[in-house]
Amino acid sequence: MTERPSWAPPGIDINVPSVSRVYDYFLGGSHNFEVDREAARTALEAMPGIPRVGQANRAMMRRAVRYAVGRGITQFLDIGSGIPTFGNVHEVVHALNPEANVVYVDNDPVAVEHSKAVLDGNAHATIAAADLRDPRGVLEHPETRRLLDLDRPVALLLVAVLHFLSEDEDDAYGVVATLRDALAPGSLLVVTHGTHETPLNDDQREVAKVYQRTRTPLVLRTLPEVERFFTGFELVEPGVVTLPYWRPDSPPGDDLDPVVLTGLAGVGLKA
Repeated sequence: MTERPSWAPPGIDINVPSVSRVYDYFLGGSHNFEVDREAARTALEAMPGIPRVGQANRAMMRRAVRYAVGRGITQFLDIGSGIPTFGNVHEVVHALNPEANVVYVDNDPVAVEHSKAVLDGNAHATIAAADLRDPRGVLEHPETRRLLDLDRPVALLLVAVLHFLSEDEDDAYGVVATLRDALAPGSLLVVTHGTHETPLNDDQREVAKVYQRTRTPLVLRTLPEVERFFTGFELVEPGVVTLPYWRPDSPPGDDLDPVVLTGLAGVGLKA
């Protein structure tokens, strides 16, 4: 049994790894347990560059957020937000528009409690304890309703989260469709997603085995399968591409680590 840290919320099983806490470890955070670190180390043995995938995800997210602010969007819904780290959505948004509203959503109690602490006193950002698998619960959550007006455009961020939803058990495409139908015209959908259409297939299979030990196994999808999430949206140029190639601040160099090509990214506009 692992000793429970003082910051760990009561009632959570600290002997089962959590996706958000493993991700926190990869990003250099401290809100994770030994079971999470063990799972992360196993994944690192299979794919040593996996933290760079997390960094590439965050970098793409920040570019997409800046794009959304540039389009005049003032509302952001980040589902599966995880544990707040440096350069999170509200920091990027509020650097450009301090009056914009950001709602984070996560189902991990550690992520929720830490988010509350980080956002304490911030009138324009909040955290909702809800699960992507219940999209209506997300949309109807009191914190969502308090800060977001769904009759106006929203940037919906589903960053590195849809690959934890299966089609059969979780109705992944139905979940996104429910969220899409609730959004006003002019809204944006931001998606990043793991893929097996890369030269690193064997390594990714090993990483997927690690996530089988969590409560949210990893589901890798092909390019057409990821594009299907954008049904009802018009894909923004350059479409769905690998992480470093979605509107990079500067062209990726020859020293690009191929591990970051194991993630796909895209942004769609609801007409």
